[in-house]
Amino acid sequence: MRQIPVDTNGATLMVAQPPQTKMRDKRNGVIATDRDTGHTLVTVDVLFVMNGNAEVITVTVAEPDISGELAMGSSIAVTGLVAVPWENEFNGQKRHGISFRAVAVTSLAAGASKPKAA
Repeated sequence: MRQIPVDTNGATLMVAQPPQTKMRDKRNGVIATDRDTGHTLVTVDVLFVMNGNAEVITVTVAEPDISGELAMGSSIAVTGLVAVPWENEFNGQKRHGISFRAVAVTSLAAGASKPKAA
């Protein structure tokens, strides 16, 4: 799978929507997990602002790799952000897009340096 590193230097990153559990199969209630670690995956909607342009992207990260309180509007750092192009076919319809994955998402709010309790 091809991964494209995303440079976040010079960007302002804020939480647009707090973390939510990522579902592998919503209909059957199957939660998505990391293939390597088995940790539950979550998604965080991130407001990505750079060069006068703003866009909301959905970033997937393993639950233990979130630190601090990720309240809506809080400033964050996103470590190891990559873009992953994808394409699939469902019921004869071809679809494609870009998904985003990060190594960690960290709140930049005061006192957020403590890791999230397990």
